[in-house]
Amino acid sequence: MNIVERVPSVNFHLWEPCNMKCGFCFATFQDVKHDRLPKGHMNEEDCRAVVEMLARAGFAKINFAGGEPTLCPWLSELIAAAREHGLTTAIVTNGTKITAAWLDSLNRTLDWIALSVDTLDPEKLKRIGRVTRSGPMTEDEYLRIAESIKERGIRFKINTVVTSETWEEDFTEFITQARPERWKILQVLPVEGQNDGHIQRYAITKEQFATYVARNRSVEEDGIVVVPEDNEMMTGSYVMVDPSGRFFDNTNGSHNYSESIIDVGVDEALKGVSIDPQRFLQRGGRYDWGA
Repeated sequence: MNIVERVPSVNFHLWEPCNMKCGFCFATFQDVKHDRLPKGHMNEEDCRAVVEMLARAGFAKINFAGGEPTLCPWLSELIAAAREHGLTTAIVTNGTKITAAWLDSLNRTLDWIALSVDTLDPEKLKRIGRVTRSGPMTEDEYLRIAESIKERGIRFKINTVVTSETWEEDFTEFITQARPERWKILQVLPVEGQNDGHIQRYAITKEQFATYVARNRSVEEDGIVVVPEDNEMMTGSYVMVDPSGRFFDNTNGSHNYSESIIDVGVDEALKGVSIDPQRFLQRGGRYDWGA
């Protein structure tokens, strides 16, 4: 089996710009922006080409991420194109641009939304940088977004990054109210060249992360699938594409980039990165994501 058959899900970080400034972000892509993409993203035509090539190579699921992907003015068209090529579609978003009208405009081409919610404490949100110019989002806003997503038949996940600000929290009441199908709990990940200027402020130990997971795991009793990923599980277990259309990995603690997918094709570009299929399985990467 080739790597695509063993790791059939790909994360396309198509959009470097973001309307939040999370200090722990492992995907700032300032290096890519400086070296290759002054605007922080490719044009629509090239993004479509990358999506089509990924589909033809055999990937089954594509997750659009950023930055903040909903800032992309043609994200809806890209999602539709991915679906046309047979891919299960998903986005990871901070939720600030998710409206009922936008969800309706997708015409059921989006299968999953992962909403990033790290804490509900407004002061902590400010300290970690998960705020826009208008301030942090509220619990009511997050819950309204969750309900709006589910009402439209879009499958719903929550992603939570656990940091020094939040590792002692009990988040079970909110998660039970929001009722995602899956709750991915992530240990804040240091990546050289991406967040090394800030990460020590937010870093936690593996033991602190495990304590958070144990404290919050009771939501499984409500049928919510809990997917914890410490730093070891996150490293080398994802197929990822950067905003300039290159595969990248983080196995050496920094981003290592392949050649351009558009220039050399998927199979050749994949030779330039390291991906561990066994770790992909261990972290729960393969599940019933539907089509």
